Amino acid sequence: MSLLNRRVFFGASVGGLASAFLAGHGSVARDEPVQIAPPPRPAIEPLQANLLPQDTLFLSWQRDPTTTITIQWLANETTENTDIRCVPRLGDKRTTGKTVTRPWPKSNLKVYRCELTGLTPNTEYLFQIGKALQAYRFRTMPAKATDTIQWVSGGDCGTGTHAIGTNILAAKQEPYFALIGGDLGYDNGISGKTALAFLRNYAKHMIDPKGRLIPMVTCIGNHEVRGGYKRKREDGTFYLPLFDGLYKDTTYATLDFGDYLSLVLLDTGHVSPIDGAQTEWLGGVLKERQDRPHLIVVNHVPAYPSYRNPGSSKGGVLDLIGLGGSSGTGAGNRKHWCPLFERYGVDAVLEHHDHTFKRTHPLKGGMQDKYGVPYLGDGSWGKLRTPNSPEKRPYLAKVSKAYHMTVHRLEGDQRYHVALEETGRVADVYATFGKRPAKRG
Repeated sequence: MSLLNRRVFFGASVGGLASAFLAGHGSVARDEPVQIAPPPRPAIEPLQANLLPQDTLFLSWQRDPTTTITIQWLANETTENTDIRCVPRLGDKRTTGKTVTRPWPKSNLKVYRCELTGLTPNTEYLFQIGKALQAYRFRTMPAKATDTIQWVSGGDCGTGTHAIGTNILAAKQEPYFALIGGDLGYDNGISGKTALAFLRNYAKHMIDPKGRLIPMVTCIGNHEVRGGYKRKREDGTFYLPLFDGLYKDTTYATLDFGDYLSLVLLDTGHVSPIDGAQTEWLGGVLKERQDRPHLIVVNHVPAYPSYRNPGSSKGGVLDLIGLGGSSGTGAGNRKHWCPLFERYGVDAVLEHHDHTFKRTHPLKGGMQDKYGVPYLGDGSWGKLRTPNSPEKRPYLAKVSKAYHMTVHRLEGDQRYHVALEETGRVADVYATFGKRPAKRG
């Protein structure tokens, strides 16, 4: 199918899917008041009692998405059996898993987690919790990309009506998973009530038309952390106890899908510094995966922002309080990470934080280059701002003020990125092909 025909297909299928660089360094725009010190640590926050597992139930992965699944929920402590019983929807090979619990900090709730392993790739399963009769559906990822692989991404969700609207639109696309690039509920490391509201929205609405739960992959953003930037691991109060299955020792990780897709998930200075150990690790994992058919990087703060001023790498007073220099402006990304993206042939970088829709030109050294790396974002799942124009930011190819998420379709060595607005309108269609730079863009 030609690219033109694919554009027509995407445009007609919304219901089913659906020059110069950094011209100036003005004041840094931000989405929270300046805070030199983080807010006080929260006391115990009584949350809703008698939560049922389905109220907050969600799936994620700690490792191989083709043969494992992690089932999680929040609830009050119980003496009832919560172990998992699982069977293929079209089969009888039964799998069981032990559910473990741990405190959810600063609240009266527990985190319930069960990882099932040894599953069959590309298979639909049913599972039940304890002795409950209600059954839930999910599917494992394919080991080989013999058919189209479709997933969705976005960031900066919140808990309001627009976040719910985008959830509903995303679920209609029947994605294999949803990738949320930071700032999930905006709990700021201090509001368990807000983090709980995000999970309740996700559990209720992120179920595809066939009744399958949609696994969630995330990376950390500033609104997951008490203080936003340059904080300690324990400041990711409510986020890390839910996602430390993947982020056991660091707040950055990789997730490899069979032999066709690798996601590299980064921390833009919220807990782990951008430079130093994280950059050294990044160079190694990109080198190892540079021949993957699809190599995608995900981070929260954008290297090439659409709303904020890009800032500089010189630091200063704002950098000390987490709002200037390499913190929250993308300067650190551009200095330490973008050269690695270009060297190892990253196919796309998914960025967030600025609350707009944006797509950059393929970039190399900050300049438009057909052999460069495209940056897609900018995090408006449920939050919105007015972007700068491409005339003001020449690295931008397309921007708009719209709540949106992106549908990613992997077809062999071809990638299609379709940005859908909350209304279902197609905001943008972008395609790249193969691993040879000459084919990009």
